[in-house]
Amino acid sequence: MGEQGGGVASDAIAVDKAATQRKTVVTLLFSQASGGVGLVATYIVTALLAKDITGSKVLATVCAAFLSIGAATVSFPLARIMNSRGRRIGLRTGYLVGAVGAGIAVIAAITRSYPLLCLGVLGAGAGNAANLATRYAASDLAADERRARTISLIVWATTIGSTTGSVVSNSASDLGENLGMPAKAGSYLLSGLMFLVAAAIVETRLRPDPLLLARQLGATSDGPVRKSSARESLGLIMANPAARLAVGAMIVSQVTMVGVMSLTPLHMDEGGQSGSVSGWMMAFHIWGMYLLSPIIGSLTDRLGQYPMLYIAGALCTAGAGWAAITPPEGALGVFMGNFLIGLGWCFGVVAASSLLVAEFPIEQRVGVQGVGDLAMIGSGAFAGVSSGLLYTLLGYGGVNAGNAAFGAVLILGTALTFVMVRRSRNDQPAIAL
Repeated sequence: MGEQGGGVASDAIAVDKAATQRKTVVTLLFSQASGGVGLVATYIVTALLAKDITGSKVLATVCAAFLSIGAATVSFPLARIMNSRGRRIGLRTGYLVGAVGAGIAVIAAITRSYPLLCLGVLGAGAGNAANLATRYAASDLAADERRARTISLIVWATTIGSTTGSVVSNSASDLGENLGMPAKAGSYLLSGLMFLVAAAIVETRLRPDPLLLARQLGATSDGPVRKSSARESLGLIMANPAARLAVGAMIVSQVTMVGVMSLTPLHMDEGGQSGSVSGWMMAFHIWGMYLLSPIIGSLTDRLGQYPMLYIAGALCTAGAGWAAITPPEGALGVFMGNFLIGLGWCFGVVAASSLLVAEFPIEQRVGVQGVGDLAMIGSGAFAGVSSGLLYTLLGYGGVNAGNAAFGAVLILGTALTFVMVRRSRNDQPAIAL
């Protein structure tokens, strides 16, 4: 009789967990889409406004990079908040800081203050960090065999936010003018409002907290969770070959994506191509990054992370190489090159995120996730800041030849890590190279 009662209780727990996971994923889909609108609305106008204020393309590029710098700066502090207080409070904090940053950017647009604009964009980057962290929040209660699909579904929601943000950005500028503000201030106003919407969604709907519930169900700790330092989390990653590969794959995917995408509009402009053509190039790039992510997640769950990382490296190499040999007046090479790089980014981030989650128990995951995102976003910010200088020294073809080499490094690193992991786990079945 006792066993039967225990079985009923176990079934009830499983049903509750499944229901909570469905609610969690739906909630994060909406928050991710809302935050994505805020992020893109900020990204579109920052470099243009900075150039209007300073008259300098270099300062405009630096200001735009503050969005990534802000995201990198807060990624680990947000992870520590989540580790001790749960996903809901951490995500809410990130979105609220992003809203405050967008508000400061509105003031900067009105006063035409470059330092204030950099500060505002730095704060808005926290909204980007929160958006990236939602993919991990969705995985807390996910079954092992559905983890990558769950992560990829949240990544896919960015398509909605990015597309919507791009479409409504002009309308936001008109709204700013109607309210008596400079046109570009309207985009920051929209950004702040959408970050507030995302914060409200997670505050009201992300209950129960998926991370806290996962810990409760796993019963991994009898006391309060200790806050791990960044050094400790980095040590855990460095001691684990698969985790090192996961973080390395995210870095390669991000650096290659930023390095090619940030320079392509300049390259096309040298060839006399119109702004509308550059806009369509950017659309192809975004579709590559997000649109096919559910398919990529499903393939990752079925075939494993290592085959997907091989594909990620191959796509990054092919895309950067194709773009590198395309003359400024050419369209096909830059369109398809940026699409393939976006697709490679998606393969890399989805597979690497799934691999990083799988390598650690839940009480260690949040810290290593924060360090992983810090490394990924920080390396992307460095790529964005340095790309202008490298462009003047090496040209578009030279920079992208280097980006193609990064993809080849990922292929080699995946093969070497597979061999290391296979030797250390030779009692488990492995996928052949």
